[in-house]
Amino acid sequence: MWSITTRRIPSLVRTFCQSKRVWHQVDIEASTLLQKNLLQRNNALYNYGSGTIRCTIFDKVGQYHPVEMKRKDLVSKHELLPRDLRKIERSRKQDLVPSLLVRQNGILISLLTTRALIMPDMVVVFDSVGSGISLDSRTHKKFIQDLELRLGNQVVDKDSLPYEFRALEAIFVSALSNMSSEMKVLLTVCNGILEDLEYSITRDKLRFLLVQNKKLTVFRRKAVLVREMLNDILEQDDMLCGMYLSDKLRGNLRAKDDHAEIEMLLETYYTHVDEIVQTVEGTISNTKTTEEIINIVLDSNRNQLMLLGIRFAMGTLSLGAALWIGSLYGMNLENFIEETSFGFIFVTTLGLLGMSWLFIYSIRQLHKLQKMSLAASSHINIK
Repeated sequence: MWSITTRRIPSLVRTFCQSKRVWHQVDIEASTLLQKNLLQRNNALYNYGSGTIRCTIFDKVGQYHPVEMKRKDLVSKHELLPRDLRKIERSRKQDLVPSLLVRQNGILISLLTTRALIMPDMVVVFDSVGSGISLDSRTHKKFIQDLELRLGNQVVDKDSLPYEFRALEAIFVSALSNMSSEMKVLLTVCNGILEDLEYSITRDKLRFLLVQNKKLTVFRRKAVLVREMLNDILEQDDMLCGMYLSDKLRGNLRAKDDHAEIEMLLETYYTHVDEIVQTVEGTISNTKTTEEIINIVLDSNRNQLMLLGIRFAMGTLSLGAALWIGSLYGMNLENFIEETSFGFIFVTTLGLLGMSWLFIYSIRQLHKLQKMSLAASSHINIK
């Protein structure tokens, strides 16, 4: 029996080792397959490794059609730099920094969820996959329709805007419209919470106010970045003159200070963005003021509870003094008070007077501590 069991041990060991190798091979294959699936999903979402960029091209009359363009062709055809596509390829929801780059034959703009390349006779709108705006969303469709309408307006007039400025106007109008809508929602919710806090203060309301304050802070940072971008552009005359793409295409070179149209256009949107920033900053200031008032109210309530506890402690101390006198009188010891007829009245009166005096003295000392005045501490030299 023992010999048969001893013979089976090597076979069991071999079987165990073979099964362990099989399971290890299965784990390696599953890990490799998972990595390939994640890589394919990442490439499908953000076009990494595919060599192409999905975009929508608008012609001179406003007609558009979606295409997939290779990166090399985009850089070489429009005389861009490879680093100019960084904003386009890495479009993320957290990417809040706007930018506007002026090149020889185009303007590359990245503003919130819109990324586009503007040329004298064509606009390339890059699909912002992963930026929080779906291509089938109402906001994106409205932007495409507005851009098509503005680019298709070919009224030849002396005061009409060039093709590239109409494209810029459509992009800024869409961005400011989205910012205004988001601001209205945030302000409505935040003001509603502030009004409710005037009647009752609860933990849920304070937590919700904290969340809305964080959202307002993120939105303010986003609006401030847009305002700073417009301010930097308005301070650079060379960039403003370089944005006249149609004149450069016709060979008309502008003077360094001849950029009234684009300057007025950008100043208008700068004013709108600055108004949004001021409104949001005012709401954030009101929120902080409300938080300070709530803290003051809570501190005052906490102090009142502490004072109530101190008053009870003083009353207990005074009562303990009277009970101490009574306990002395109640001892089974012979004294002269027992032989008199007014001993009980004397001890009772003495206990009540001592208790009252101790309680009144403690209350007066507490009131002195409650008085917060700089005049009471005039003898202290503050340097």
